[in-house]
Amino acid sequence: MTVDFTLPKVRGTLTMDRPLDNLTWMRVGGPADVLFQPADVDDLADFLAALDASVPVFTMGVGSNLIVRDGGIRGVVIRLGRGFNGIEIDGTTVRAGAAALDAHVARRAADQGVNLTFLRTIPGSIGGAVRMNAGCYGEYVADTLVSVDVIHRDGRRETLPAASLNLRYRQSDLPDGAVIIGAEFAASAGDPAELVAKMDAQLQKRDETQPTKDRTAGSTFRNPAGFSSTGQADDTHELKAWKVIDDAGMRGATRGGAVMNVKHSNFLTNAGGATAEDLEGLGEDVRKKVYDSSGITLEWEIMRVGELAASSK
Repeated sequence: MTVDFTLPKVRGTLTMDRPLDNLTWMRVGGPADVLFQPADVDDLADFLAALDASVPVFTMGVGSNLIVRDGGIRGVVIRLGRGFNGIEIDGTTVRAGAAALDAHVARRAADQGVNLTFLRTIPGSIGGAVRMNAGCYGEYVADTLVSVDVIHRDGRRETLPAASLNLRYRQSDLPDGAVIIGAEFAASAGDPAELVAKMDAQLQKRDETQPTKDRTAGSTFRNPAGFSSTGQADDTHELKAWKVIDDAGMRGATRGGAVMNVKHSNFLTNAGGATAEDLEGLGEDVRKKVYDSSGITLEWEIMRVGELAASSK
């Protein structure tokens, strides 16, 4: 694939026509025109400042909540790595790079008597957790996030207070084109042994109820919003996506190599040989069946990016 734009000089790694399937948990997807793995924050800022503003840029983490379509991604895909995965703990303040794995942050914090245990079972990295206001067991990033460091599309660096992000259920309002490079959390103190025990219990519960050994991207759909006694939509999300999927008869539904997991029906799974088109198509089948049976419109939690394969257009 020919790149029709000029690439700035970097200290990191630029790879042309880089397949992305092995960088996602679902193991599907076409190539990026360019994959950029910056050496550090300065390298990333300089690159963005010098790159033509018309060139599309997409930032991916560890690919845990992502389907890359079979036609791949045009422009530049940025993947943050070792220069962005530091973890620093000072009292009950935790600073983590965007590429730091959620589970690693939770464990390091617990060892220092800091309670970020809710991060332990969340797949992915801190950048994605902030962007999606990730959470489980009734706790969310919004509960402890103080600020987030970003680099804007023009290379400017800025620290944004958490309040400016409008964090809500699985959503945030980050500036368009901003790349998260780190975040600061203020958590409560706890006994390290008790925090470790709490995380162990969470892991056991997760492994008993979720298909953790299968090729999934975490929860496929957001839990639907609830309704108040007056019939107005509220933000409780007590109704679970798996329940409406089950009620629509879609547990175990298949398309090509994709399946709605039998163990947990809100986990779209590559059961072997699935394409991105299989996975996204099955997800849309589920959404239609749920709407037809209950009137509920499920919203994707998994991000789908890129272009369809040429044969599908």
